[in-house]
Amino acid sequence: MASRDTARAAALSLQLSQAHQELRRRLNDVRTGLGRRHSNDDTLATHCLAFCDALTTHHEGEDAGLFAQLLRERPDLAGTVTKLVQDHGLIASILIQVRELADRALGTQGPDLEAIGRELDGLAAIMESHFRYEERAIGEALDEDGDDTDWADPVFRFQGRVTPAP
Repeated sequence: MASRDTARAAALSLQLSQAHQELRRRLNDVRTGLGRRHSNDDTLATHCLAFCDALTTHHEGEDAGLFAQLLRERPDLAGTVTKLVQDHGLIASILIQVRELADRALGTQGPDLEAIGRELDGLAAIMESHFRYEERAIGEALDEDGDDTDWADPVFRFQGRVTPAP
């Protein structure tokens, strides 16, 4: 990887951090929206589903692209990557529950939105812990060894896939 642009390499951990920040912001928007009285709860549930899709795309891109590339360069990070992939599995199971609740909430009001809010509160706590660990554990390796030629789009450029919350 010595032929890579050093400035571009150093930007990978920053891009990862920015992608995480964008996901945090979007989750916060959905959570904030759930706490307000809306004239169209279907729109809110749709935004919740869009957030779930963006987070899933991000994690699938990490699992299939970023982590695979990183392990080719840094096999010593296998234990860290295993933990991160396990976290992704836990988060995916929460997202399944959120999706089911959001699907049920489409066209209804009340308890389903409250249940979504409870799930999203738990998701926010787990996501925060996961994102901080991931940034600490692989940020330096990304800057030193990361190559983004094949995996960057789903990990960093998911932003257009999520419609802003009302």
